[in-house]
Amino acid sequence: MLSVFNTLTRQKEPFKPITPGVVKMYVCGPTVYNYIHIGNARSAIAFDTIRRYFEYCGYHVDYVSNFTDVDDKLIKRAAEDHTTVPAVADRFIKAFMEDTTAVNIEPATVHPRASENIPEIIAFVQALIEKGYAYESAGDVYYRARKFKKYGQLSDQRIDDLEVGASQHTADEETDRKEDPIDFALWKAAKPGEISWESPWGAGRPGWHIECSVMSTKYLGDTFDIHGGGQDLEFPHHENEIAQSEAKTGKTFANYWLHNGFVTVGDDNEKMSKSLGNFVTVHDIIKTVDPQVLRFFMATTQYRRPIQYTQANLDEAANNLDKLRNAYRNLTFRLQDATNGTDTAVAEQLQTLITNFGTAMDDDFNVQNGVAAVYELAKLANVYAAKATVQKETLIALQKALVQLTGVFGVTFETANATLADDAIQALIDEREAARKAKDFAKADQIRDDLKAQGIILEDTPQGVRFRKE
Repeated sequence: MLSVFNTLTRQKEPFKPITPGVVKMYVCGPTVYNYIHIGNARSAIAFDTIRRYFEYCGYHVDYVSNFTDVDDKLIKRAAEDHTTVPAVADRFIKAFMEDTTAVNIEPATVHPRASENIPEIIAFVQALIEKGYAYESAGDVYYRARKFKKYGQLSDQRIDDLEVGASQHTADEETDRKEDPIDFALWKAAKPGEISWESPWGAGRPGWHIECSVMSTKYLGDTFDIHGGGQDLEFPHHENEIAQSEAKTGKTFANYWLHNGFVTVGDDNEKMSKSLGNFVTVHDIIKTVDPQVLRFFMATTQYRRPIQYTQANLDEAANNLDKLRNAYRNLTFRLQDATNGTDTAVAEQLQTLITNFGTAMDDDFNVQNGVAAVYELAKLANVYAAKATVQKETLIALQKALVQLTGVFGVTFETANATLADDAIQALIDEREAARKAKDFAKADQIRDDLKAQGIILEDTPQGVRFRKE
């Protein structure tokens, strides 16, 4: 049975969806004022991998991930760029979709935007005021955190400690508007020139936390299965989401809370920051790094563990991914001379590896043990493909398993363009073979050298010439 580590209870629990066969899942998305960095990508890839495993297991997944398109950071960026907040948001949402597509992240079932849900946000805030959980102050609306008795439970913090921290990090003018330093903003009064919407409390905009409560419950219901995000969101963001949502509905907000680990940069495990000069965006990385390598690197670290982003680790991921690609090509190559039938011994070994993969992934998505089973599958494929006689059904079964299991990590082997390119390469190989038979060795050598210059290495095998890409 699949088990997940629930941050709320700080233990692994059997996963039991509210609706059999369906997973309702909300993952906090980016604030779209810039290109996504590798920390954003880590979260998106981790939860896309989790989603893919649910789908591999046969679940239907309703996956909702928001865009924060109204925020202080967007207002500042719009001012710097002499444009509007919606223009900034549109630009970087487009970039987000391009960058996440490059690393093979499936689009969410719904990608709601805060600005498109203002009426729902206002109604949600008004309901909290009517229940006594929120109050208006000088055009702002604040949530009474102390009134919610479970406040601090997710992040495992005492409310008195939170009060001290809030006193140290809240601007004096905002503190003056609050009843209690730990109260947080649901609605912010607009400053001159800022983007705003009319509300019962005057012109303003949503606070950061309220949008996720509104959009998750709008699309997934008052209670849903999984809420995910980075460890940095446990407090205050997710803590506040629980307080807002459960105060309004009187129901459990999310049954399972999953949080992915941080990303550090370089051999010294430095935290990524612009001040240290190690701020890395996906937009820049994929200009020089194969997006599939970046995806494979991040997807094959268990989601709760930290990731160390280094060139050495990227190189290792590239090497391992090449081994899987070569195993797939070996199977494809041998299909040309395979006989009909099935090798029962190989079929049994294959089923054992598939079972091992599922056992690993069922343990809180233990991708490191899961990918170990995939590596064993690649070895099995290579050994079988090297045999003098191979059977078609076994080759196909090995290929199918390789595609399905690596697909959980977001890896793909062939595309239409790659097939066209491979056909062109094969045509040159055939031309070279014809030249060799005609004893035109100069032409044959020239074709080989031209292919090598393009990163195509030819290999002679008992079954004929095959190629691989460096």
